[in-house]
Amino acid sequence: MRRHIVWGTLVLLSGCGALSRLSEVGRPPAMTPSADPTKEPAWRPITMPMPRRESTPNEANALWRPGSRAFFKDQRAAQVGDIVTVLVTMNDSANMSNGTTATRTGAESAGMPNLFGLEALLPKTIVDPSKLLTSSSTNSNTATGQIKRAEAVTLRLAGVVTQVLPNGNLVISARQEVRVNSELRELQVTGVIRPQDIASDNTVLHDRMAEARIAYGGRGQLMDVQTPRWGQQIMDIVLPF
Repeated sequence: MRRHIVWGTLVLLSGCGALSRLSEVGRPPAMTPSADPTKEPAWRPITMPMPRRESTPNEANALWRPGSRAFFKDQRAAQVGDIVTVLVTMNDSANMSNGTTATRTGAESAGMPNLFGLEALLPKTIVDPSKLLTSSSTNSNTATGQIKRAEAVTLRLAGVVTQVLPNGNLVISARQEVRVNSELRELQVTGVIRPQDIASDNTVLHDRMAEARIAYGGRGQLMDVQTPRWGQQIMDIVLPF
């Protein structure tokens, strides 16, 4: 019985990530080794709607090569493995206020004062046949809601081209980790960009990315203090009140 309790405790701790956190007691969180993003278990190639492929004419004596953007070598990312800098500048704000008021009143009455003399056959408990049924209802609803949101995120990180789609669009993946004392900040940006949206300094804005996924978070001692314990999170989900 004691062995089962020990095994159950270990499984529970491993499931909530407590073992990895206990292994980092007294030292900062370990950084993830630099690796090929396409080797990650969660990485999947992206399939997008593509136009029909068109053949490029071969012009041997022409100075302008089809698809080129300059006579000299283009330093912008264009192939798998090339690096491009992603600029994330988000300054969003929203202020919404809604108010709703609804009132409804209803009344119904039914009776049988005269019906071919059949009203005399009613039970003696019914004193007035004209008031056999009377009902009334009142409903009132008042609701007020307000949402205020302000977000400001400014990031600049380099990513690598992981795919070149048939229409020339580039799939990029950018990851960055910064450790300061015992806090580890993690930045992740993935998406699809057009080569013509890459600036001359080999940078691209986040609002030019399709299927963009931007994650900014971290882990460490301060993050552990700010995050509710897993038991409290479970209780918040399970408890109906």
